[in-house]
Amino acid sequence: MPDQPYTDDDLRAEAARQHAALTEDPEYMCVGEQMADHIVESTREDGAPRNWDSVLRLNADDYEQFEAAQRRVHALVAGAADVSEWAVDLGADGLEPTGYVLSVGAAERTIARIHFAFEPGMHDDMRTALVEGVGQAIADAL
Repeated sequence: MPDQPYTDDDLRAEAARQHAALTEDPEYMCVGEQMADHIVESTREDGAPRNWDSVLRLNADDYEQFEAAQRRVHALVAGAADVSEWAVDLGADGLEPTGYVLSVGAAERTIARIHFAFEPGMHDDMRTALVEGVGQAIADAL
């Protein structure tokens, strides 16, 4: 008889369910509150990172641009694919998501996308070789 009446798979399934529930219906106002003080990533490039509030609220009465961005972020979160099970499994396996991504399809339409996660200690050369190998295998098959 097992020590507990559940399995590791049961724990992962429950964690994935809860992870998905957290993003199921994001509160619109909370999206704006979370955006305000966070850096707009593209402003890092010019060496002068600025937050959403300073980029889009030019004065205290000007909220239109900020609210437009807030609506778009809210829609992106609400329409995001549920990858909760993947996220939980990656964490449970000790893997870290990376910026390595392969997209398959024409410029106007992506038909498949592969995101890579690796063991934290894996060397960049090996990561690159794995991504390139998978990419080449896909190219050969198409």
